Amino acid sequence: MTVLLRSLSFIAAVSWGVTPASAATDIMWWHAMSGELGKQVEKLAAEFNASQADYRIVPSYKGNYTETVTAAIFAFRSRSQPAIVQVNEIATATMTAAKGAIYPVFELMRDEQERFSPSAYLPAVTGYYADVDGNLLSFPFNASTPILYYNKDMFRRAGLDPEVAPRTWPEVGMAATRLRDSGALCGFTTSWPSWIHVENFSAFHNLPIATRINGFGGLDAVLIFNNPVLTRHVAQLADWQSAKVFDYSGRGQSAEPRFQKGECGIFIGSSATRADIKANSKFEVGYGMMPYWPDVAGAPQNSIIGGATLWVLRDRPRAEYKGVAKFFAFLSRPEVQAAWHQATGYVPITRAAFELTRAQGFYDRDPGAAIAIEQITLHPPTENSRGLRLGSFVLIRDAIEDELEQAISGRKSPQAALDAAVERGNKLLRQFERASPDR
Repeated sequence: MTVLLRSLSFIAAVSWGVTPASAATDIMWWHAMSGELGKQVEKLAAEFNASQADYRIVPSYKGNYTETVTAAIFAFRSRSQPAIVQVNEIATATMTAAKGAIYPVFELMRDEQERFSPSAYLPAVTGYYADVDGNLLSFPFNASTPILYYNKDMFRRAGLDPEVAPRTWPEVGMAATRLRDSGALCGFTTSWPSWIHVENFSAFHNLPIATRINGFGGLDAVLIFNNPVLTRHVAQLADWQSAKVFDYSGRGQSAEPRFQKGECGIFIGSSATRADIKANSKFEVGYGMMPYWPDVAGAPQNSIIGGATLWVLRDRPRAEYKGVAKFFAFLSRPEVQAAWHQATGYVPITRAAFELTRAQGFYDRDPGAAIAIEQITLHPPTENSRGLRLGSFVLIRDAIEDELEQAISGRKSPQAALDAAVERGNKLLRQFERASPDR
């Protein structure tokens, strides 16, 4: 009824030769960022809104990533969906399969004639969200990658050089053993087990996780990460675990507080937590790239990203899409990206923002801030280090972490655990394939 009344009012105004007062077009943006990151999202929206008068981005926090995308799916069914929704990287295949629901970003920018050059964006970021022809399906927003953090004070007490980060896994093992011998409760720990020890480990060693270009080539991809290199790595983690050289701290970000409290001298976690670690640690923090096994040919290659991207949903008024395109162009500006990168710890998505940040002296003032970018751009991405495009990967990641826990605790052999993870994951992939409309 309200919509009808507004329409009638507009018609009456035009009929009598009266021009209705112009108002900005509201554009709903559902996101998954709380706390300080949520404040930064609100700031971005406010800056865009202040930069022009035709459109108003309205951010709305909808819970974590799973809750946000679930809310968007249910809203689409009732035709109450937002124009923009933030979705984490491992749900890319799920979004891509919903072709009738998404408005690919490269099509949006073309249709609205907004300047948009994929070559301006970092390949390690855009590759995760592009189709096989390199067309961006969604807009990269918050991207991170695992890096190594270490406690320089603990290194000094252990007789280790506090200015040199361990580069390889043997060096990590040696340093962690020295840390344990000097009284540390644990040598090193890591967060996000599958993301670090399977997904990024494989990319950094130029090893495939699945066939069909890690799923980019089709829904019939098959998991194949149960290879000798990863099996040996998991076996080494299990061996180190028995002496607390490595100490498993659980899933997600549960390991990070142990590093901040000084329990573990080395921590491998998301680059996006760097500002939080720096602010809450009562010791001098050192930074390094992810470790690698030096006897593996092609290592180190490049790491892959985590984080999320902005998807555009269909069936919104045309005027909103023009505003969305302008908002994405705004987010691409070097000064906007540089400020976002510096305030949050996420990597900038464009080369220009990276160069601007460097020119502003940020990396000189804040050592370690450039490591994530240097790591994802270490070499041009290969078919093995571009990223993943696998359906139901949230569930697959759970299966992988179930089996990693079995191996690290000694309840299963590393080979048996990885074989089981591959078997469980492939069952989920086949279920996703059967349910896909492209089948």
